[in-house]
Amino acid sequence: MQGVGFRPFIFQLAKKFGLTGWVNNSADGVHIEFNADEIVSKIFYDEIILNAPPLSHITSHEMKKTSSIEYEDFKIIASCNNSDPVLLISPDFAMCENCRKEINDKTNRRYNYAFTTCTQCGPRYSIITQLPYDRGNTAMENFEMCNQCNNEYNDAGNRRHFSQTNSCSNCAVEMKLFNNRQETIEEYQLKIISKICDLWNNGKIVAIKGIGGYLLTCDATNEKVIAELRKRKHRPSKPFALMFPDLLSVEKEVYLHKAEINELESVAAPIVLLKQKKGTQTRLALHQIAPRLSNIGVMLPYTPLFQLLLQQFSKPIVATSGNTSNSPIVFKDEVALNELNTIADYILVHNRDILVPQDDSVISYSRHYQHRIMLRRARGFAPFYLSENIVPPQTTILALGALLKSSFSLLHRQNIHVSQYLGNTDNYDAQKNFDKILHHFLELFHAKPEVILVDKHPGYFTSQLGEQLAKKWDSQLIKVQHHEAHFASVLGEYNLLLEAEPILGVVWDGTGLGNDEQIWGGEFFIYHEYAFSRINHFDYFNFFLGDKMALEPRLSAFSLCHEIEEAASILQPKFTIIEWDNYQKLIATNSLKTSSVGRLFDAVASLLGLIDKSTFEGEAAMLLEEEAHQYFKSELHIPNSWMENNSMEHYLSTQSLMKEIIIKIKDGENKPEIAAWFHVKLVLIIQRVADNSSCEKICFSGGVFQNGLLIDLVTKIVGKKHLLYFNKNLSPNDENISFGQLMHYSNNKSHIQYFNA
Repeated sequence: MQGVGFRPFIFQLAKKFGLTGWVNNSADGVHIEFNADEIVSKIFYDEIILNAPPLSHITSHEMKKTSSIEYEDFKIIASCNNSDPVLLISPDFAMCENCRKEINDKTNRRYNYAFTTCTQCGPRYSIITQLPYDRGNTAMENFEMCNQCNNEYNDAGNRRHFSQTNSCSNCAVEMKLFNNRQETIEEYQLKIISKICDLWNNGKIVAIKGIGGYLLTCDATNEKVIAELRKRKHRPSKPFALMFPDLLSVEKEVYLHKAEINELESVAAPIVLLKQKKGTQTRLALHQIAPRLSNIGVMLPYTPLFQLLLQQFSKPIVATSGNTSNSPIVFKDEVALNELNTIADYILVHNRDILVPQDDSVISYSRHYQHRIMLRRARGFAPFYLSENIVPPQTTILALGALLKSSFSLLHRQNIHVSQYLGNTDNYDAQKNFDKILHHFLELFHAKPEVILVDKHPGYFTSQLGEQLAKKWDSQLIKVQHHEAHFASVLGEYNLLLEAEPILGVVWDGTGLGNDEQIWGGEFFIYHEYAFSRINHFDYFNFFLGDKMALEPRLSAFSLCHEIEEAASILQPKFTIIEWDNYQKLIATNSLKTSSVGRLFDAVASLLGLIDKSTFEGEAAMLLEEEAHQYFKSELHIPNSWMENNSMEHYLSTQSLMKEIIIKIKDGENKPEIAAWFHVKLVLIIQRVADNSSCEKICFSGGVFQNGLLIDLVTKIVGKKHLLYFNKNLSPNDENISFGQLMHYSNNKSHIQYFNA
């Protein structure tokens, strides 16, 4: 179970019923022993199950008679930690409304206290040293509570009863503000708040320690300082997230739907991508914040510290991960002082250690059908994962995921845990970070995996790590094909593994090693009778220059179009004469092929003149989606001629698709129209495959399905005749691979009987 505020809840309920006994945390959950007859026991038991604290999750429960012991009163007793933990770890929760009111109440002793928490909010996963979750097992261990906090902690009627992060200004978590020469500027909290606001107003960049790591912050209305932040962070165009003081200030800048408001105000408090309002006066430096895009990433203050800062500043700030591009988020104070000083002018530290670093989570909703798309699953969500219909075996299984957008998943003692987003493990720092967090996680549960699941690609860091760990622990090592894992992640999310009828899987992404040793990425599968079959794919085209191809959309355009005579005038100006000759020779001898839809998006973006060299992963696809949105505007009106043009004999031909694009360019069609047509064309291809498969249910996964417009078009066109399933609680990108590997392993009938109730 995940027990948030559970022991105080039980204590107060027992008092209400006049019961005697005890409650405690143990390695396998909450235990309660009490004196009562069978009738009262049943009522008490039902009350616990029906009215458990809102942030808690009960995964299993039972009641049985014990030996007869008479208790004098009811107590919360010390936690028991004498066996392997069988618990779900609570994520870090955003500040609750009660704490928000307290820090703004001049009569409250926590007025303006920047680390105010209670049983319903504050850090958890990021500060845990071991389980169960008690103060002595967290980064709060060395903080001694003052008399008033101690009284609250032990008062059954107080909402801070057994609040493990309890503190106040008398026993405070202490802050220090440094300049980038490691000189102390300010130590007094209230002065620190005012000082940082002054620094923002004066165009300074301030690194601030949050829950999961440091954030680099500056005034979101100051174009010059944001440009400087881009320069120092080596992030030329990737969008920055913004933190707004409150929902009212957000509504002035963007369109908001109910689901998006709920997400912003949820206990996870993620970044939510929202559409900018047109025709309104804005002070935001938008073309520096999100160049060429109409969505901006928005979050609300999720800690008391950020609440106090934003409240006083009264303007939005840029709040981006404290790192240089592609490196893990900085979370240690000494590293921040020694490495972030090349980016930040000032650095705010505090003395509550972060033990498990996490980035902010990112979510978007498709514009027309409001499909929820988890783009990055981290703070506020990880590592908690609950599926009410999954009852896994006792076997401990570790799934290590892929290379990019990495995560790991652990099945241990019948609980599934999915780690936070851990970045791209194609560099040494990210690999060290992945390895450290993995081992910390395994130590929390005293887990030694009997089975280790890895991607089939032998060059991935996670595949190599899996081989090392399998040898070390004498574990069974199993390789899972990348796109089958994507498909399995959706089957697992929706508990479809036991379905009797065949299910179609559409898996589109950038790259993944296929069973034929080619690079897959435009795949159609059937899942039936516990087996995955690849039934179709986009025609192969040349995959060359490795990772460089993903970084330069012009290379995808070259690969697909260099033999199309009509494309020469569009294509050749993108290359020098030497490049053109060299690439012709390379392709002539190249044997590695790909079916990647991600590279199709890159090629079309390049042909339309949107981008030839990307500065971050997925940039070309984002720009192409943005262009298509300009065509559709507020309604998904699709011309009848587009819908009728689906009679191509070779409908998965990448060459034919590119020829049609080039004809449209030559005919002078505008970019938004061509981009929109391309999106619709892809959906019509899905419809054609679906019609040929006779499957009622279709699952969609892979990084391409981060595209909200594509999902909306699939819903509009394909959803008329089919039941559609998209990743919802997990990201469609490679973050879901580890969970998908776990679900894929269960597709064997001998395993699946355990995985489903």
